[in-house]
Amino acid sequence: MAKAFASQGDMADKKISFTEIGGGLYAFTAEGDPNSGVIIGDDSVMVIEAQATPRLAQKVIDCIRGVTDKPISHVVLTHYHAVRVLGASAFHAPQVIMSEAARNMVAERGQEDWDSEFQRFPRLFQGHESIPGLTWPTTTFNGKMSVFLGNRRVDILQLGRAHTAGDAVIHVPDANVMFTGDIVEAHSACYCGDGHFAEWGATLEAIRAYKLDAIAPGRGDAVIGQKAVNAALDRTLDFVDSTYKPVARVAARNGSLKEAWDACRAECDPKFKDYAIYEHCLPFNVARAYDEARGIAHPRIWTAQRDLDMWAALQG
Repeated sequence: MAKAFASQGDMADKKISFTEIGGGLYAFTAEGDPNSGVIIGDDSVMVIEAQATPRLAQKVIDCIRGVTDKPISHVVLTHYHAVRVLGASAFHAPQVIMSEAARNMVAERGQEDWDSEFQRFPRLFQGHESIPGLTWPTTTFNGKMSVFLGNRRVDILQLGRAHTAGDAVIHVPDANVMFTGDIVEAHSACYCGDGHFAEWGATLEAIRAYKLDAIAPGRGDAVIGQKAVNAALDRTLDFVDSTYKPVARVAARNGSLKEAWDACRAECDPKFKDYAIYEHCLPFNVARAYDEARGIAHPRIWTAQRDLDMWAALQG
C-alpha cells in the first residue's frame, strides 16, 4: 500500500509542552510539530516562530499569558517556511524580523511554499481561513542584529546556510541559550528539501562554538545541558551526512533518483526511521541531495504539483 502523502495521515492532536530553558526563556513544543520560543524581557516579550495559522499561534499566546502579561513586541522568524510564519498576525507585534535572505525567499517562493505546505500538513492548517496573506517582515538584517527588551539583549544571527539560505538563530547571552530553528532537530527528521548540505555541518559547528547551556530546536523537545546540546548537534549532523553522502555517491556515477532513494534509505532507516516526520521528509531530502550533488546550488522551488509527482516516483 502506498504511504499517505507527506503528513496527510497525521491528524492526531499533539500534547503541548511549555518548558523553561533559562530565566524567562521558554520552548513551546508539541511532539514533533513545529516549535516556537519565548523570550521575556524587562518590559516586553519576543516570540520565535509564528506557527502555521493564527489558530495555532493562539496556543502559544495562551502559554505566554500563563507566565506574563507583558506585551508581545517582536516576532522573529528563523526562515520563510509557511508552517513557521503564517500565524504571525495573531501576535499583533509591532516588529516582525527576518534575515534579508529569508525575506527574499518569501518574495521568490512564498506563495508556492504556502500552497505546498498546505497540501502536506492538513492538521496544521486547520483554521487557515484566518491567515491574512503572506507574512512579510517589518525589519530585515544581514549577519547580525541585536534587540534590547529593556536591559535584556537578544542577538539575532546568521551563522551559515543549512535548512534554508536565510536561516537565523536567536541567542540570549545572559542565559547562553539559543533558539536554532530547523538547523537543529531533537529526535526529529531534518527537512532538507530547501537545504544546503555542503554548508550545514559548518553551521552546526558555529552553533557548537557557543558552548550553549540549552537550545530550543526546530522540532522535538527542548535540549538542556551542554552535554545534551552537543549530542543533539551530533545527531543532526549524522542525519544530514547520512542523507547526503549515499545520494552523492549515486549521483557521481550518474545513477537515477530512484537509486539514490534506495541508497539513502539503506543508510538512514536503521538509525532514524522512528524520528518524527521521517517518512514525510525523506523524499524531499533525497530529491534536494540529488540536485545538490549534480551541481544545482540554488534549491528548486517546491510546488504542490511537484510535491505530488516526486512523492509518486519515490514513496508511491
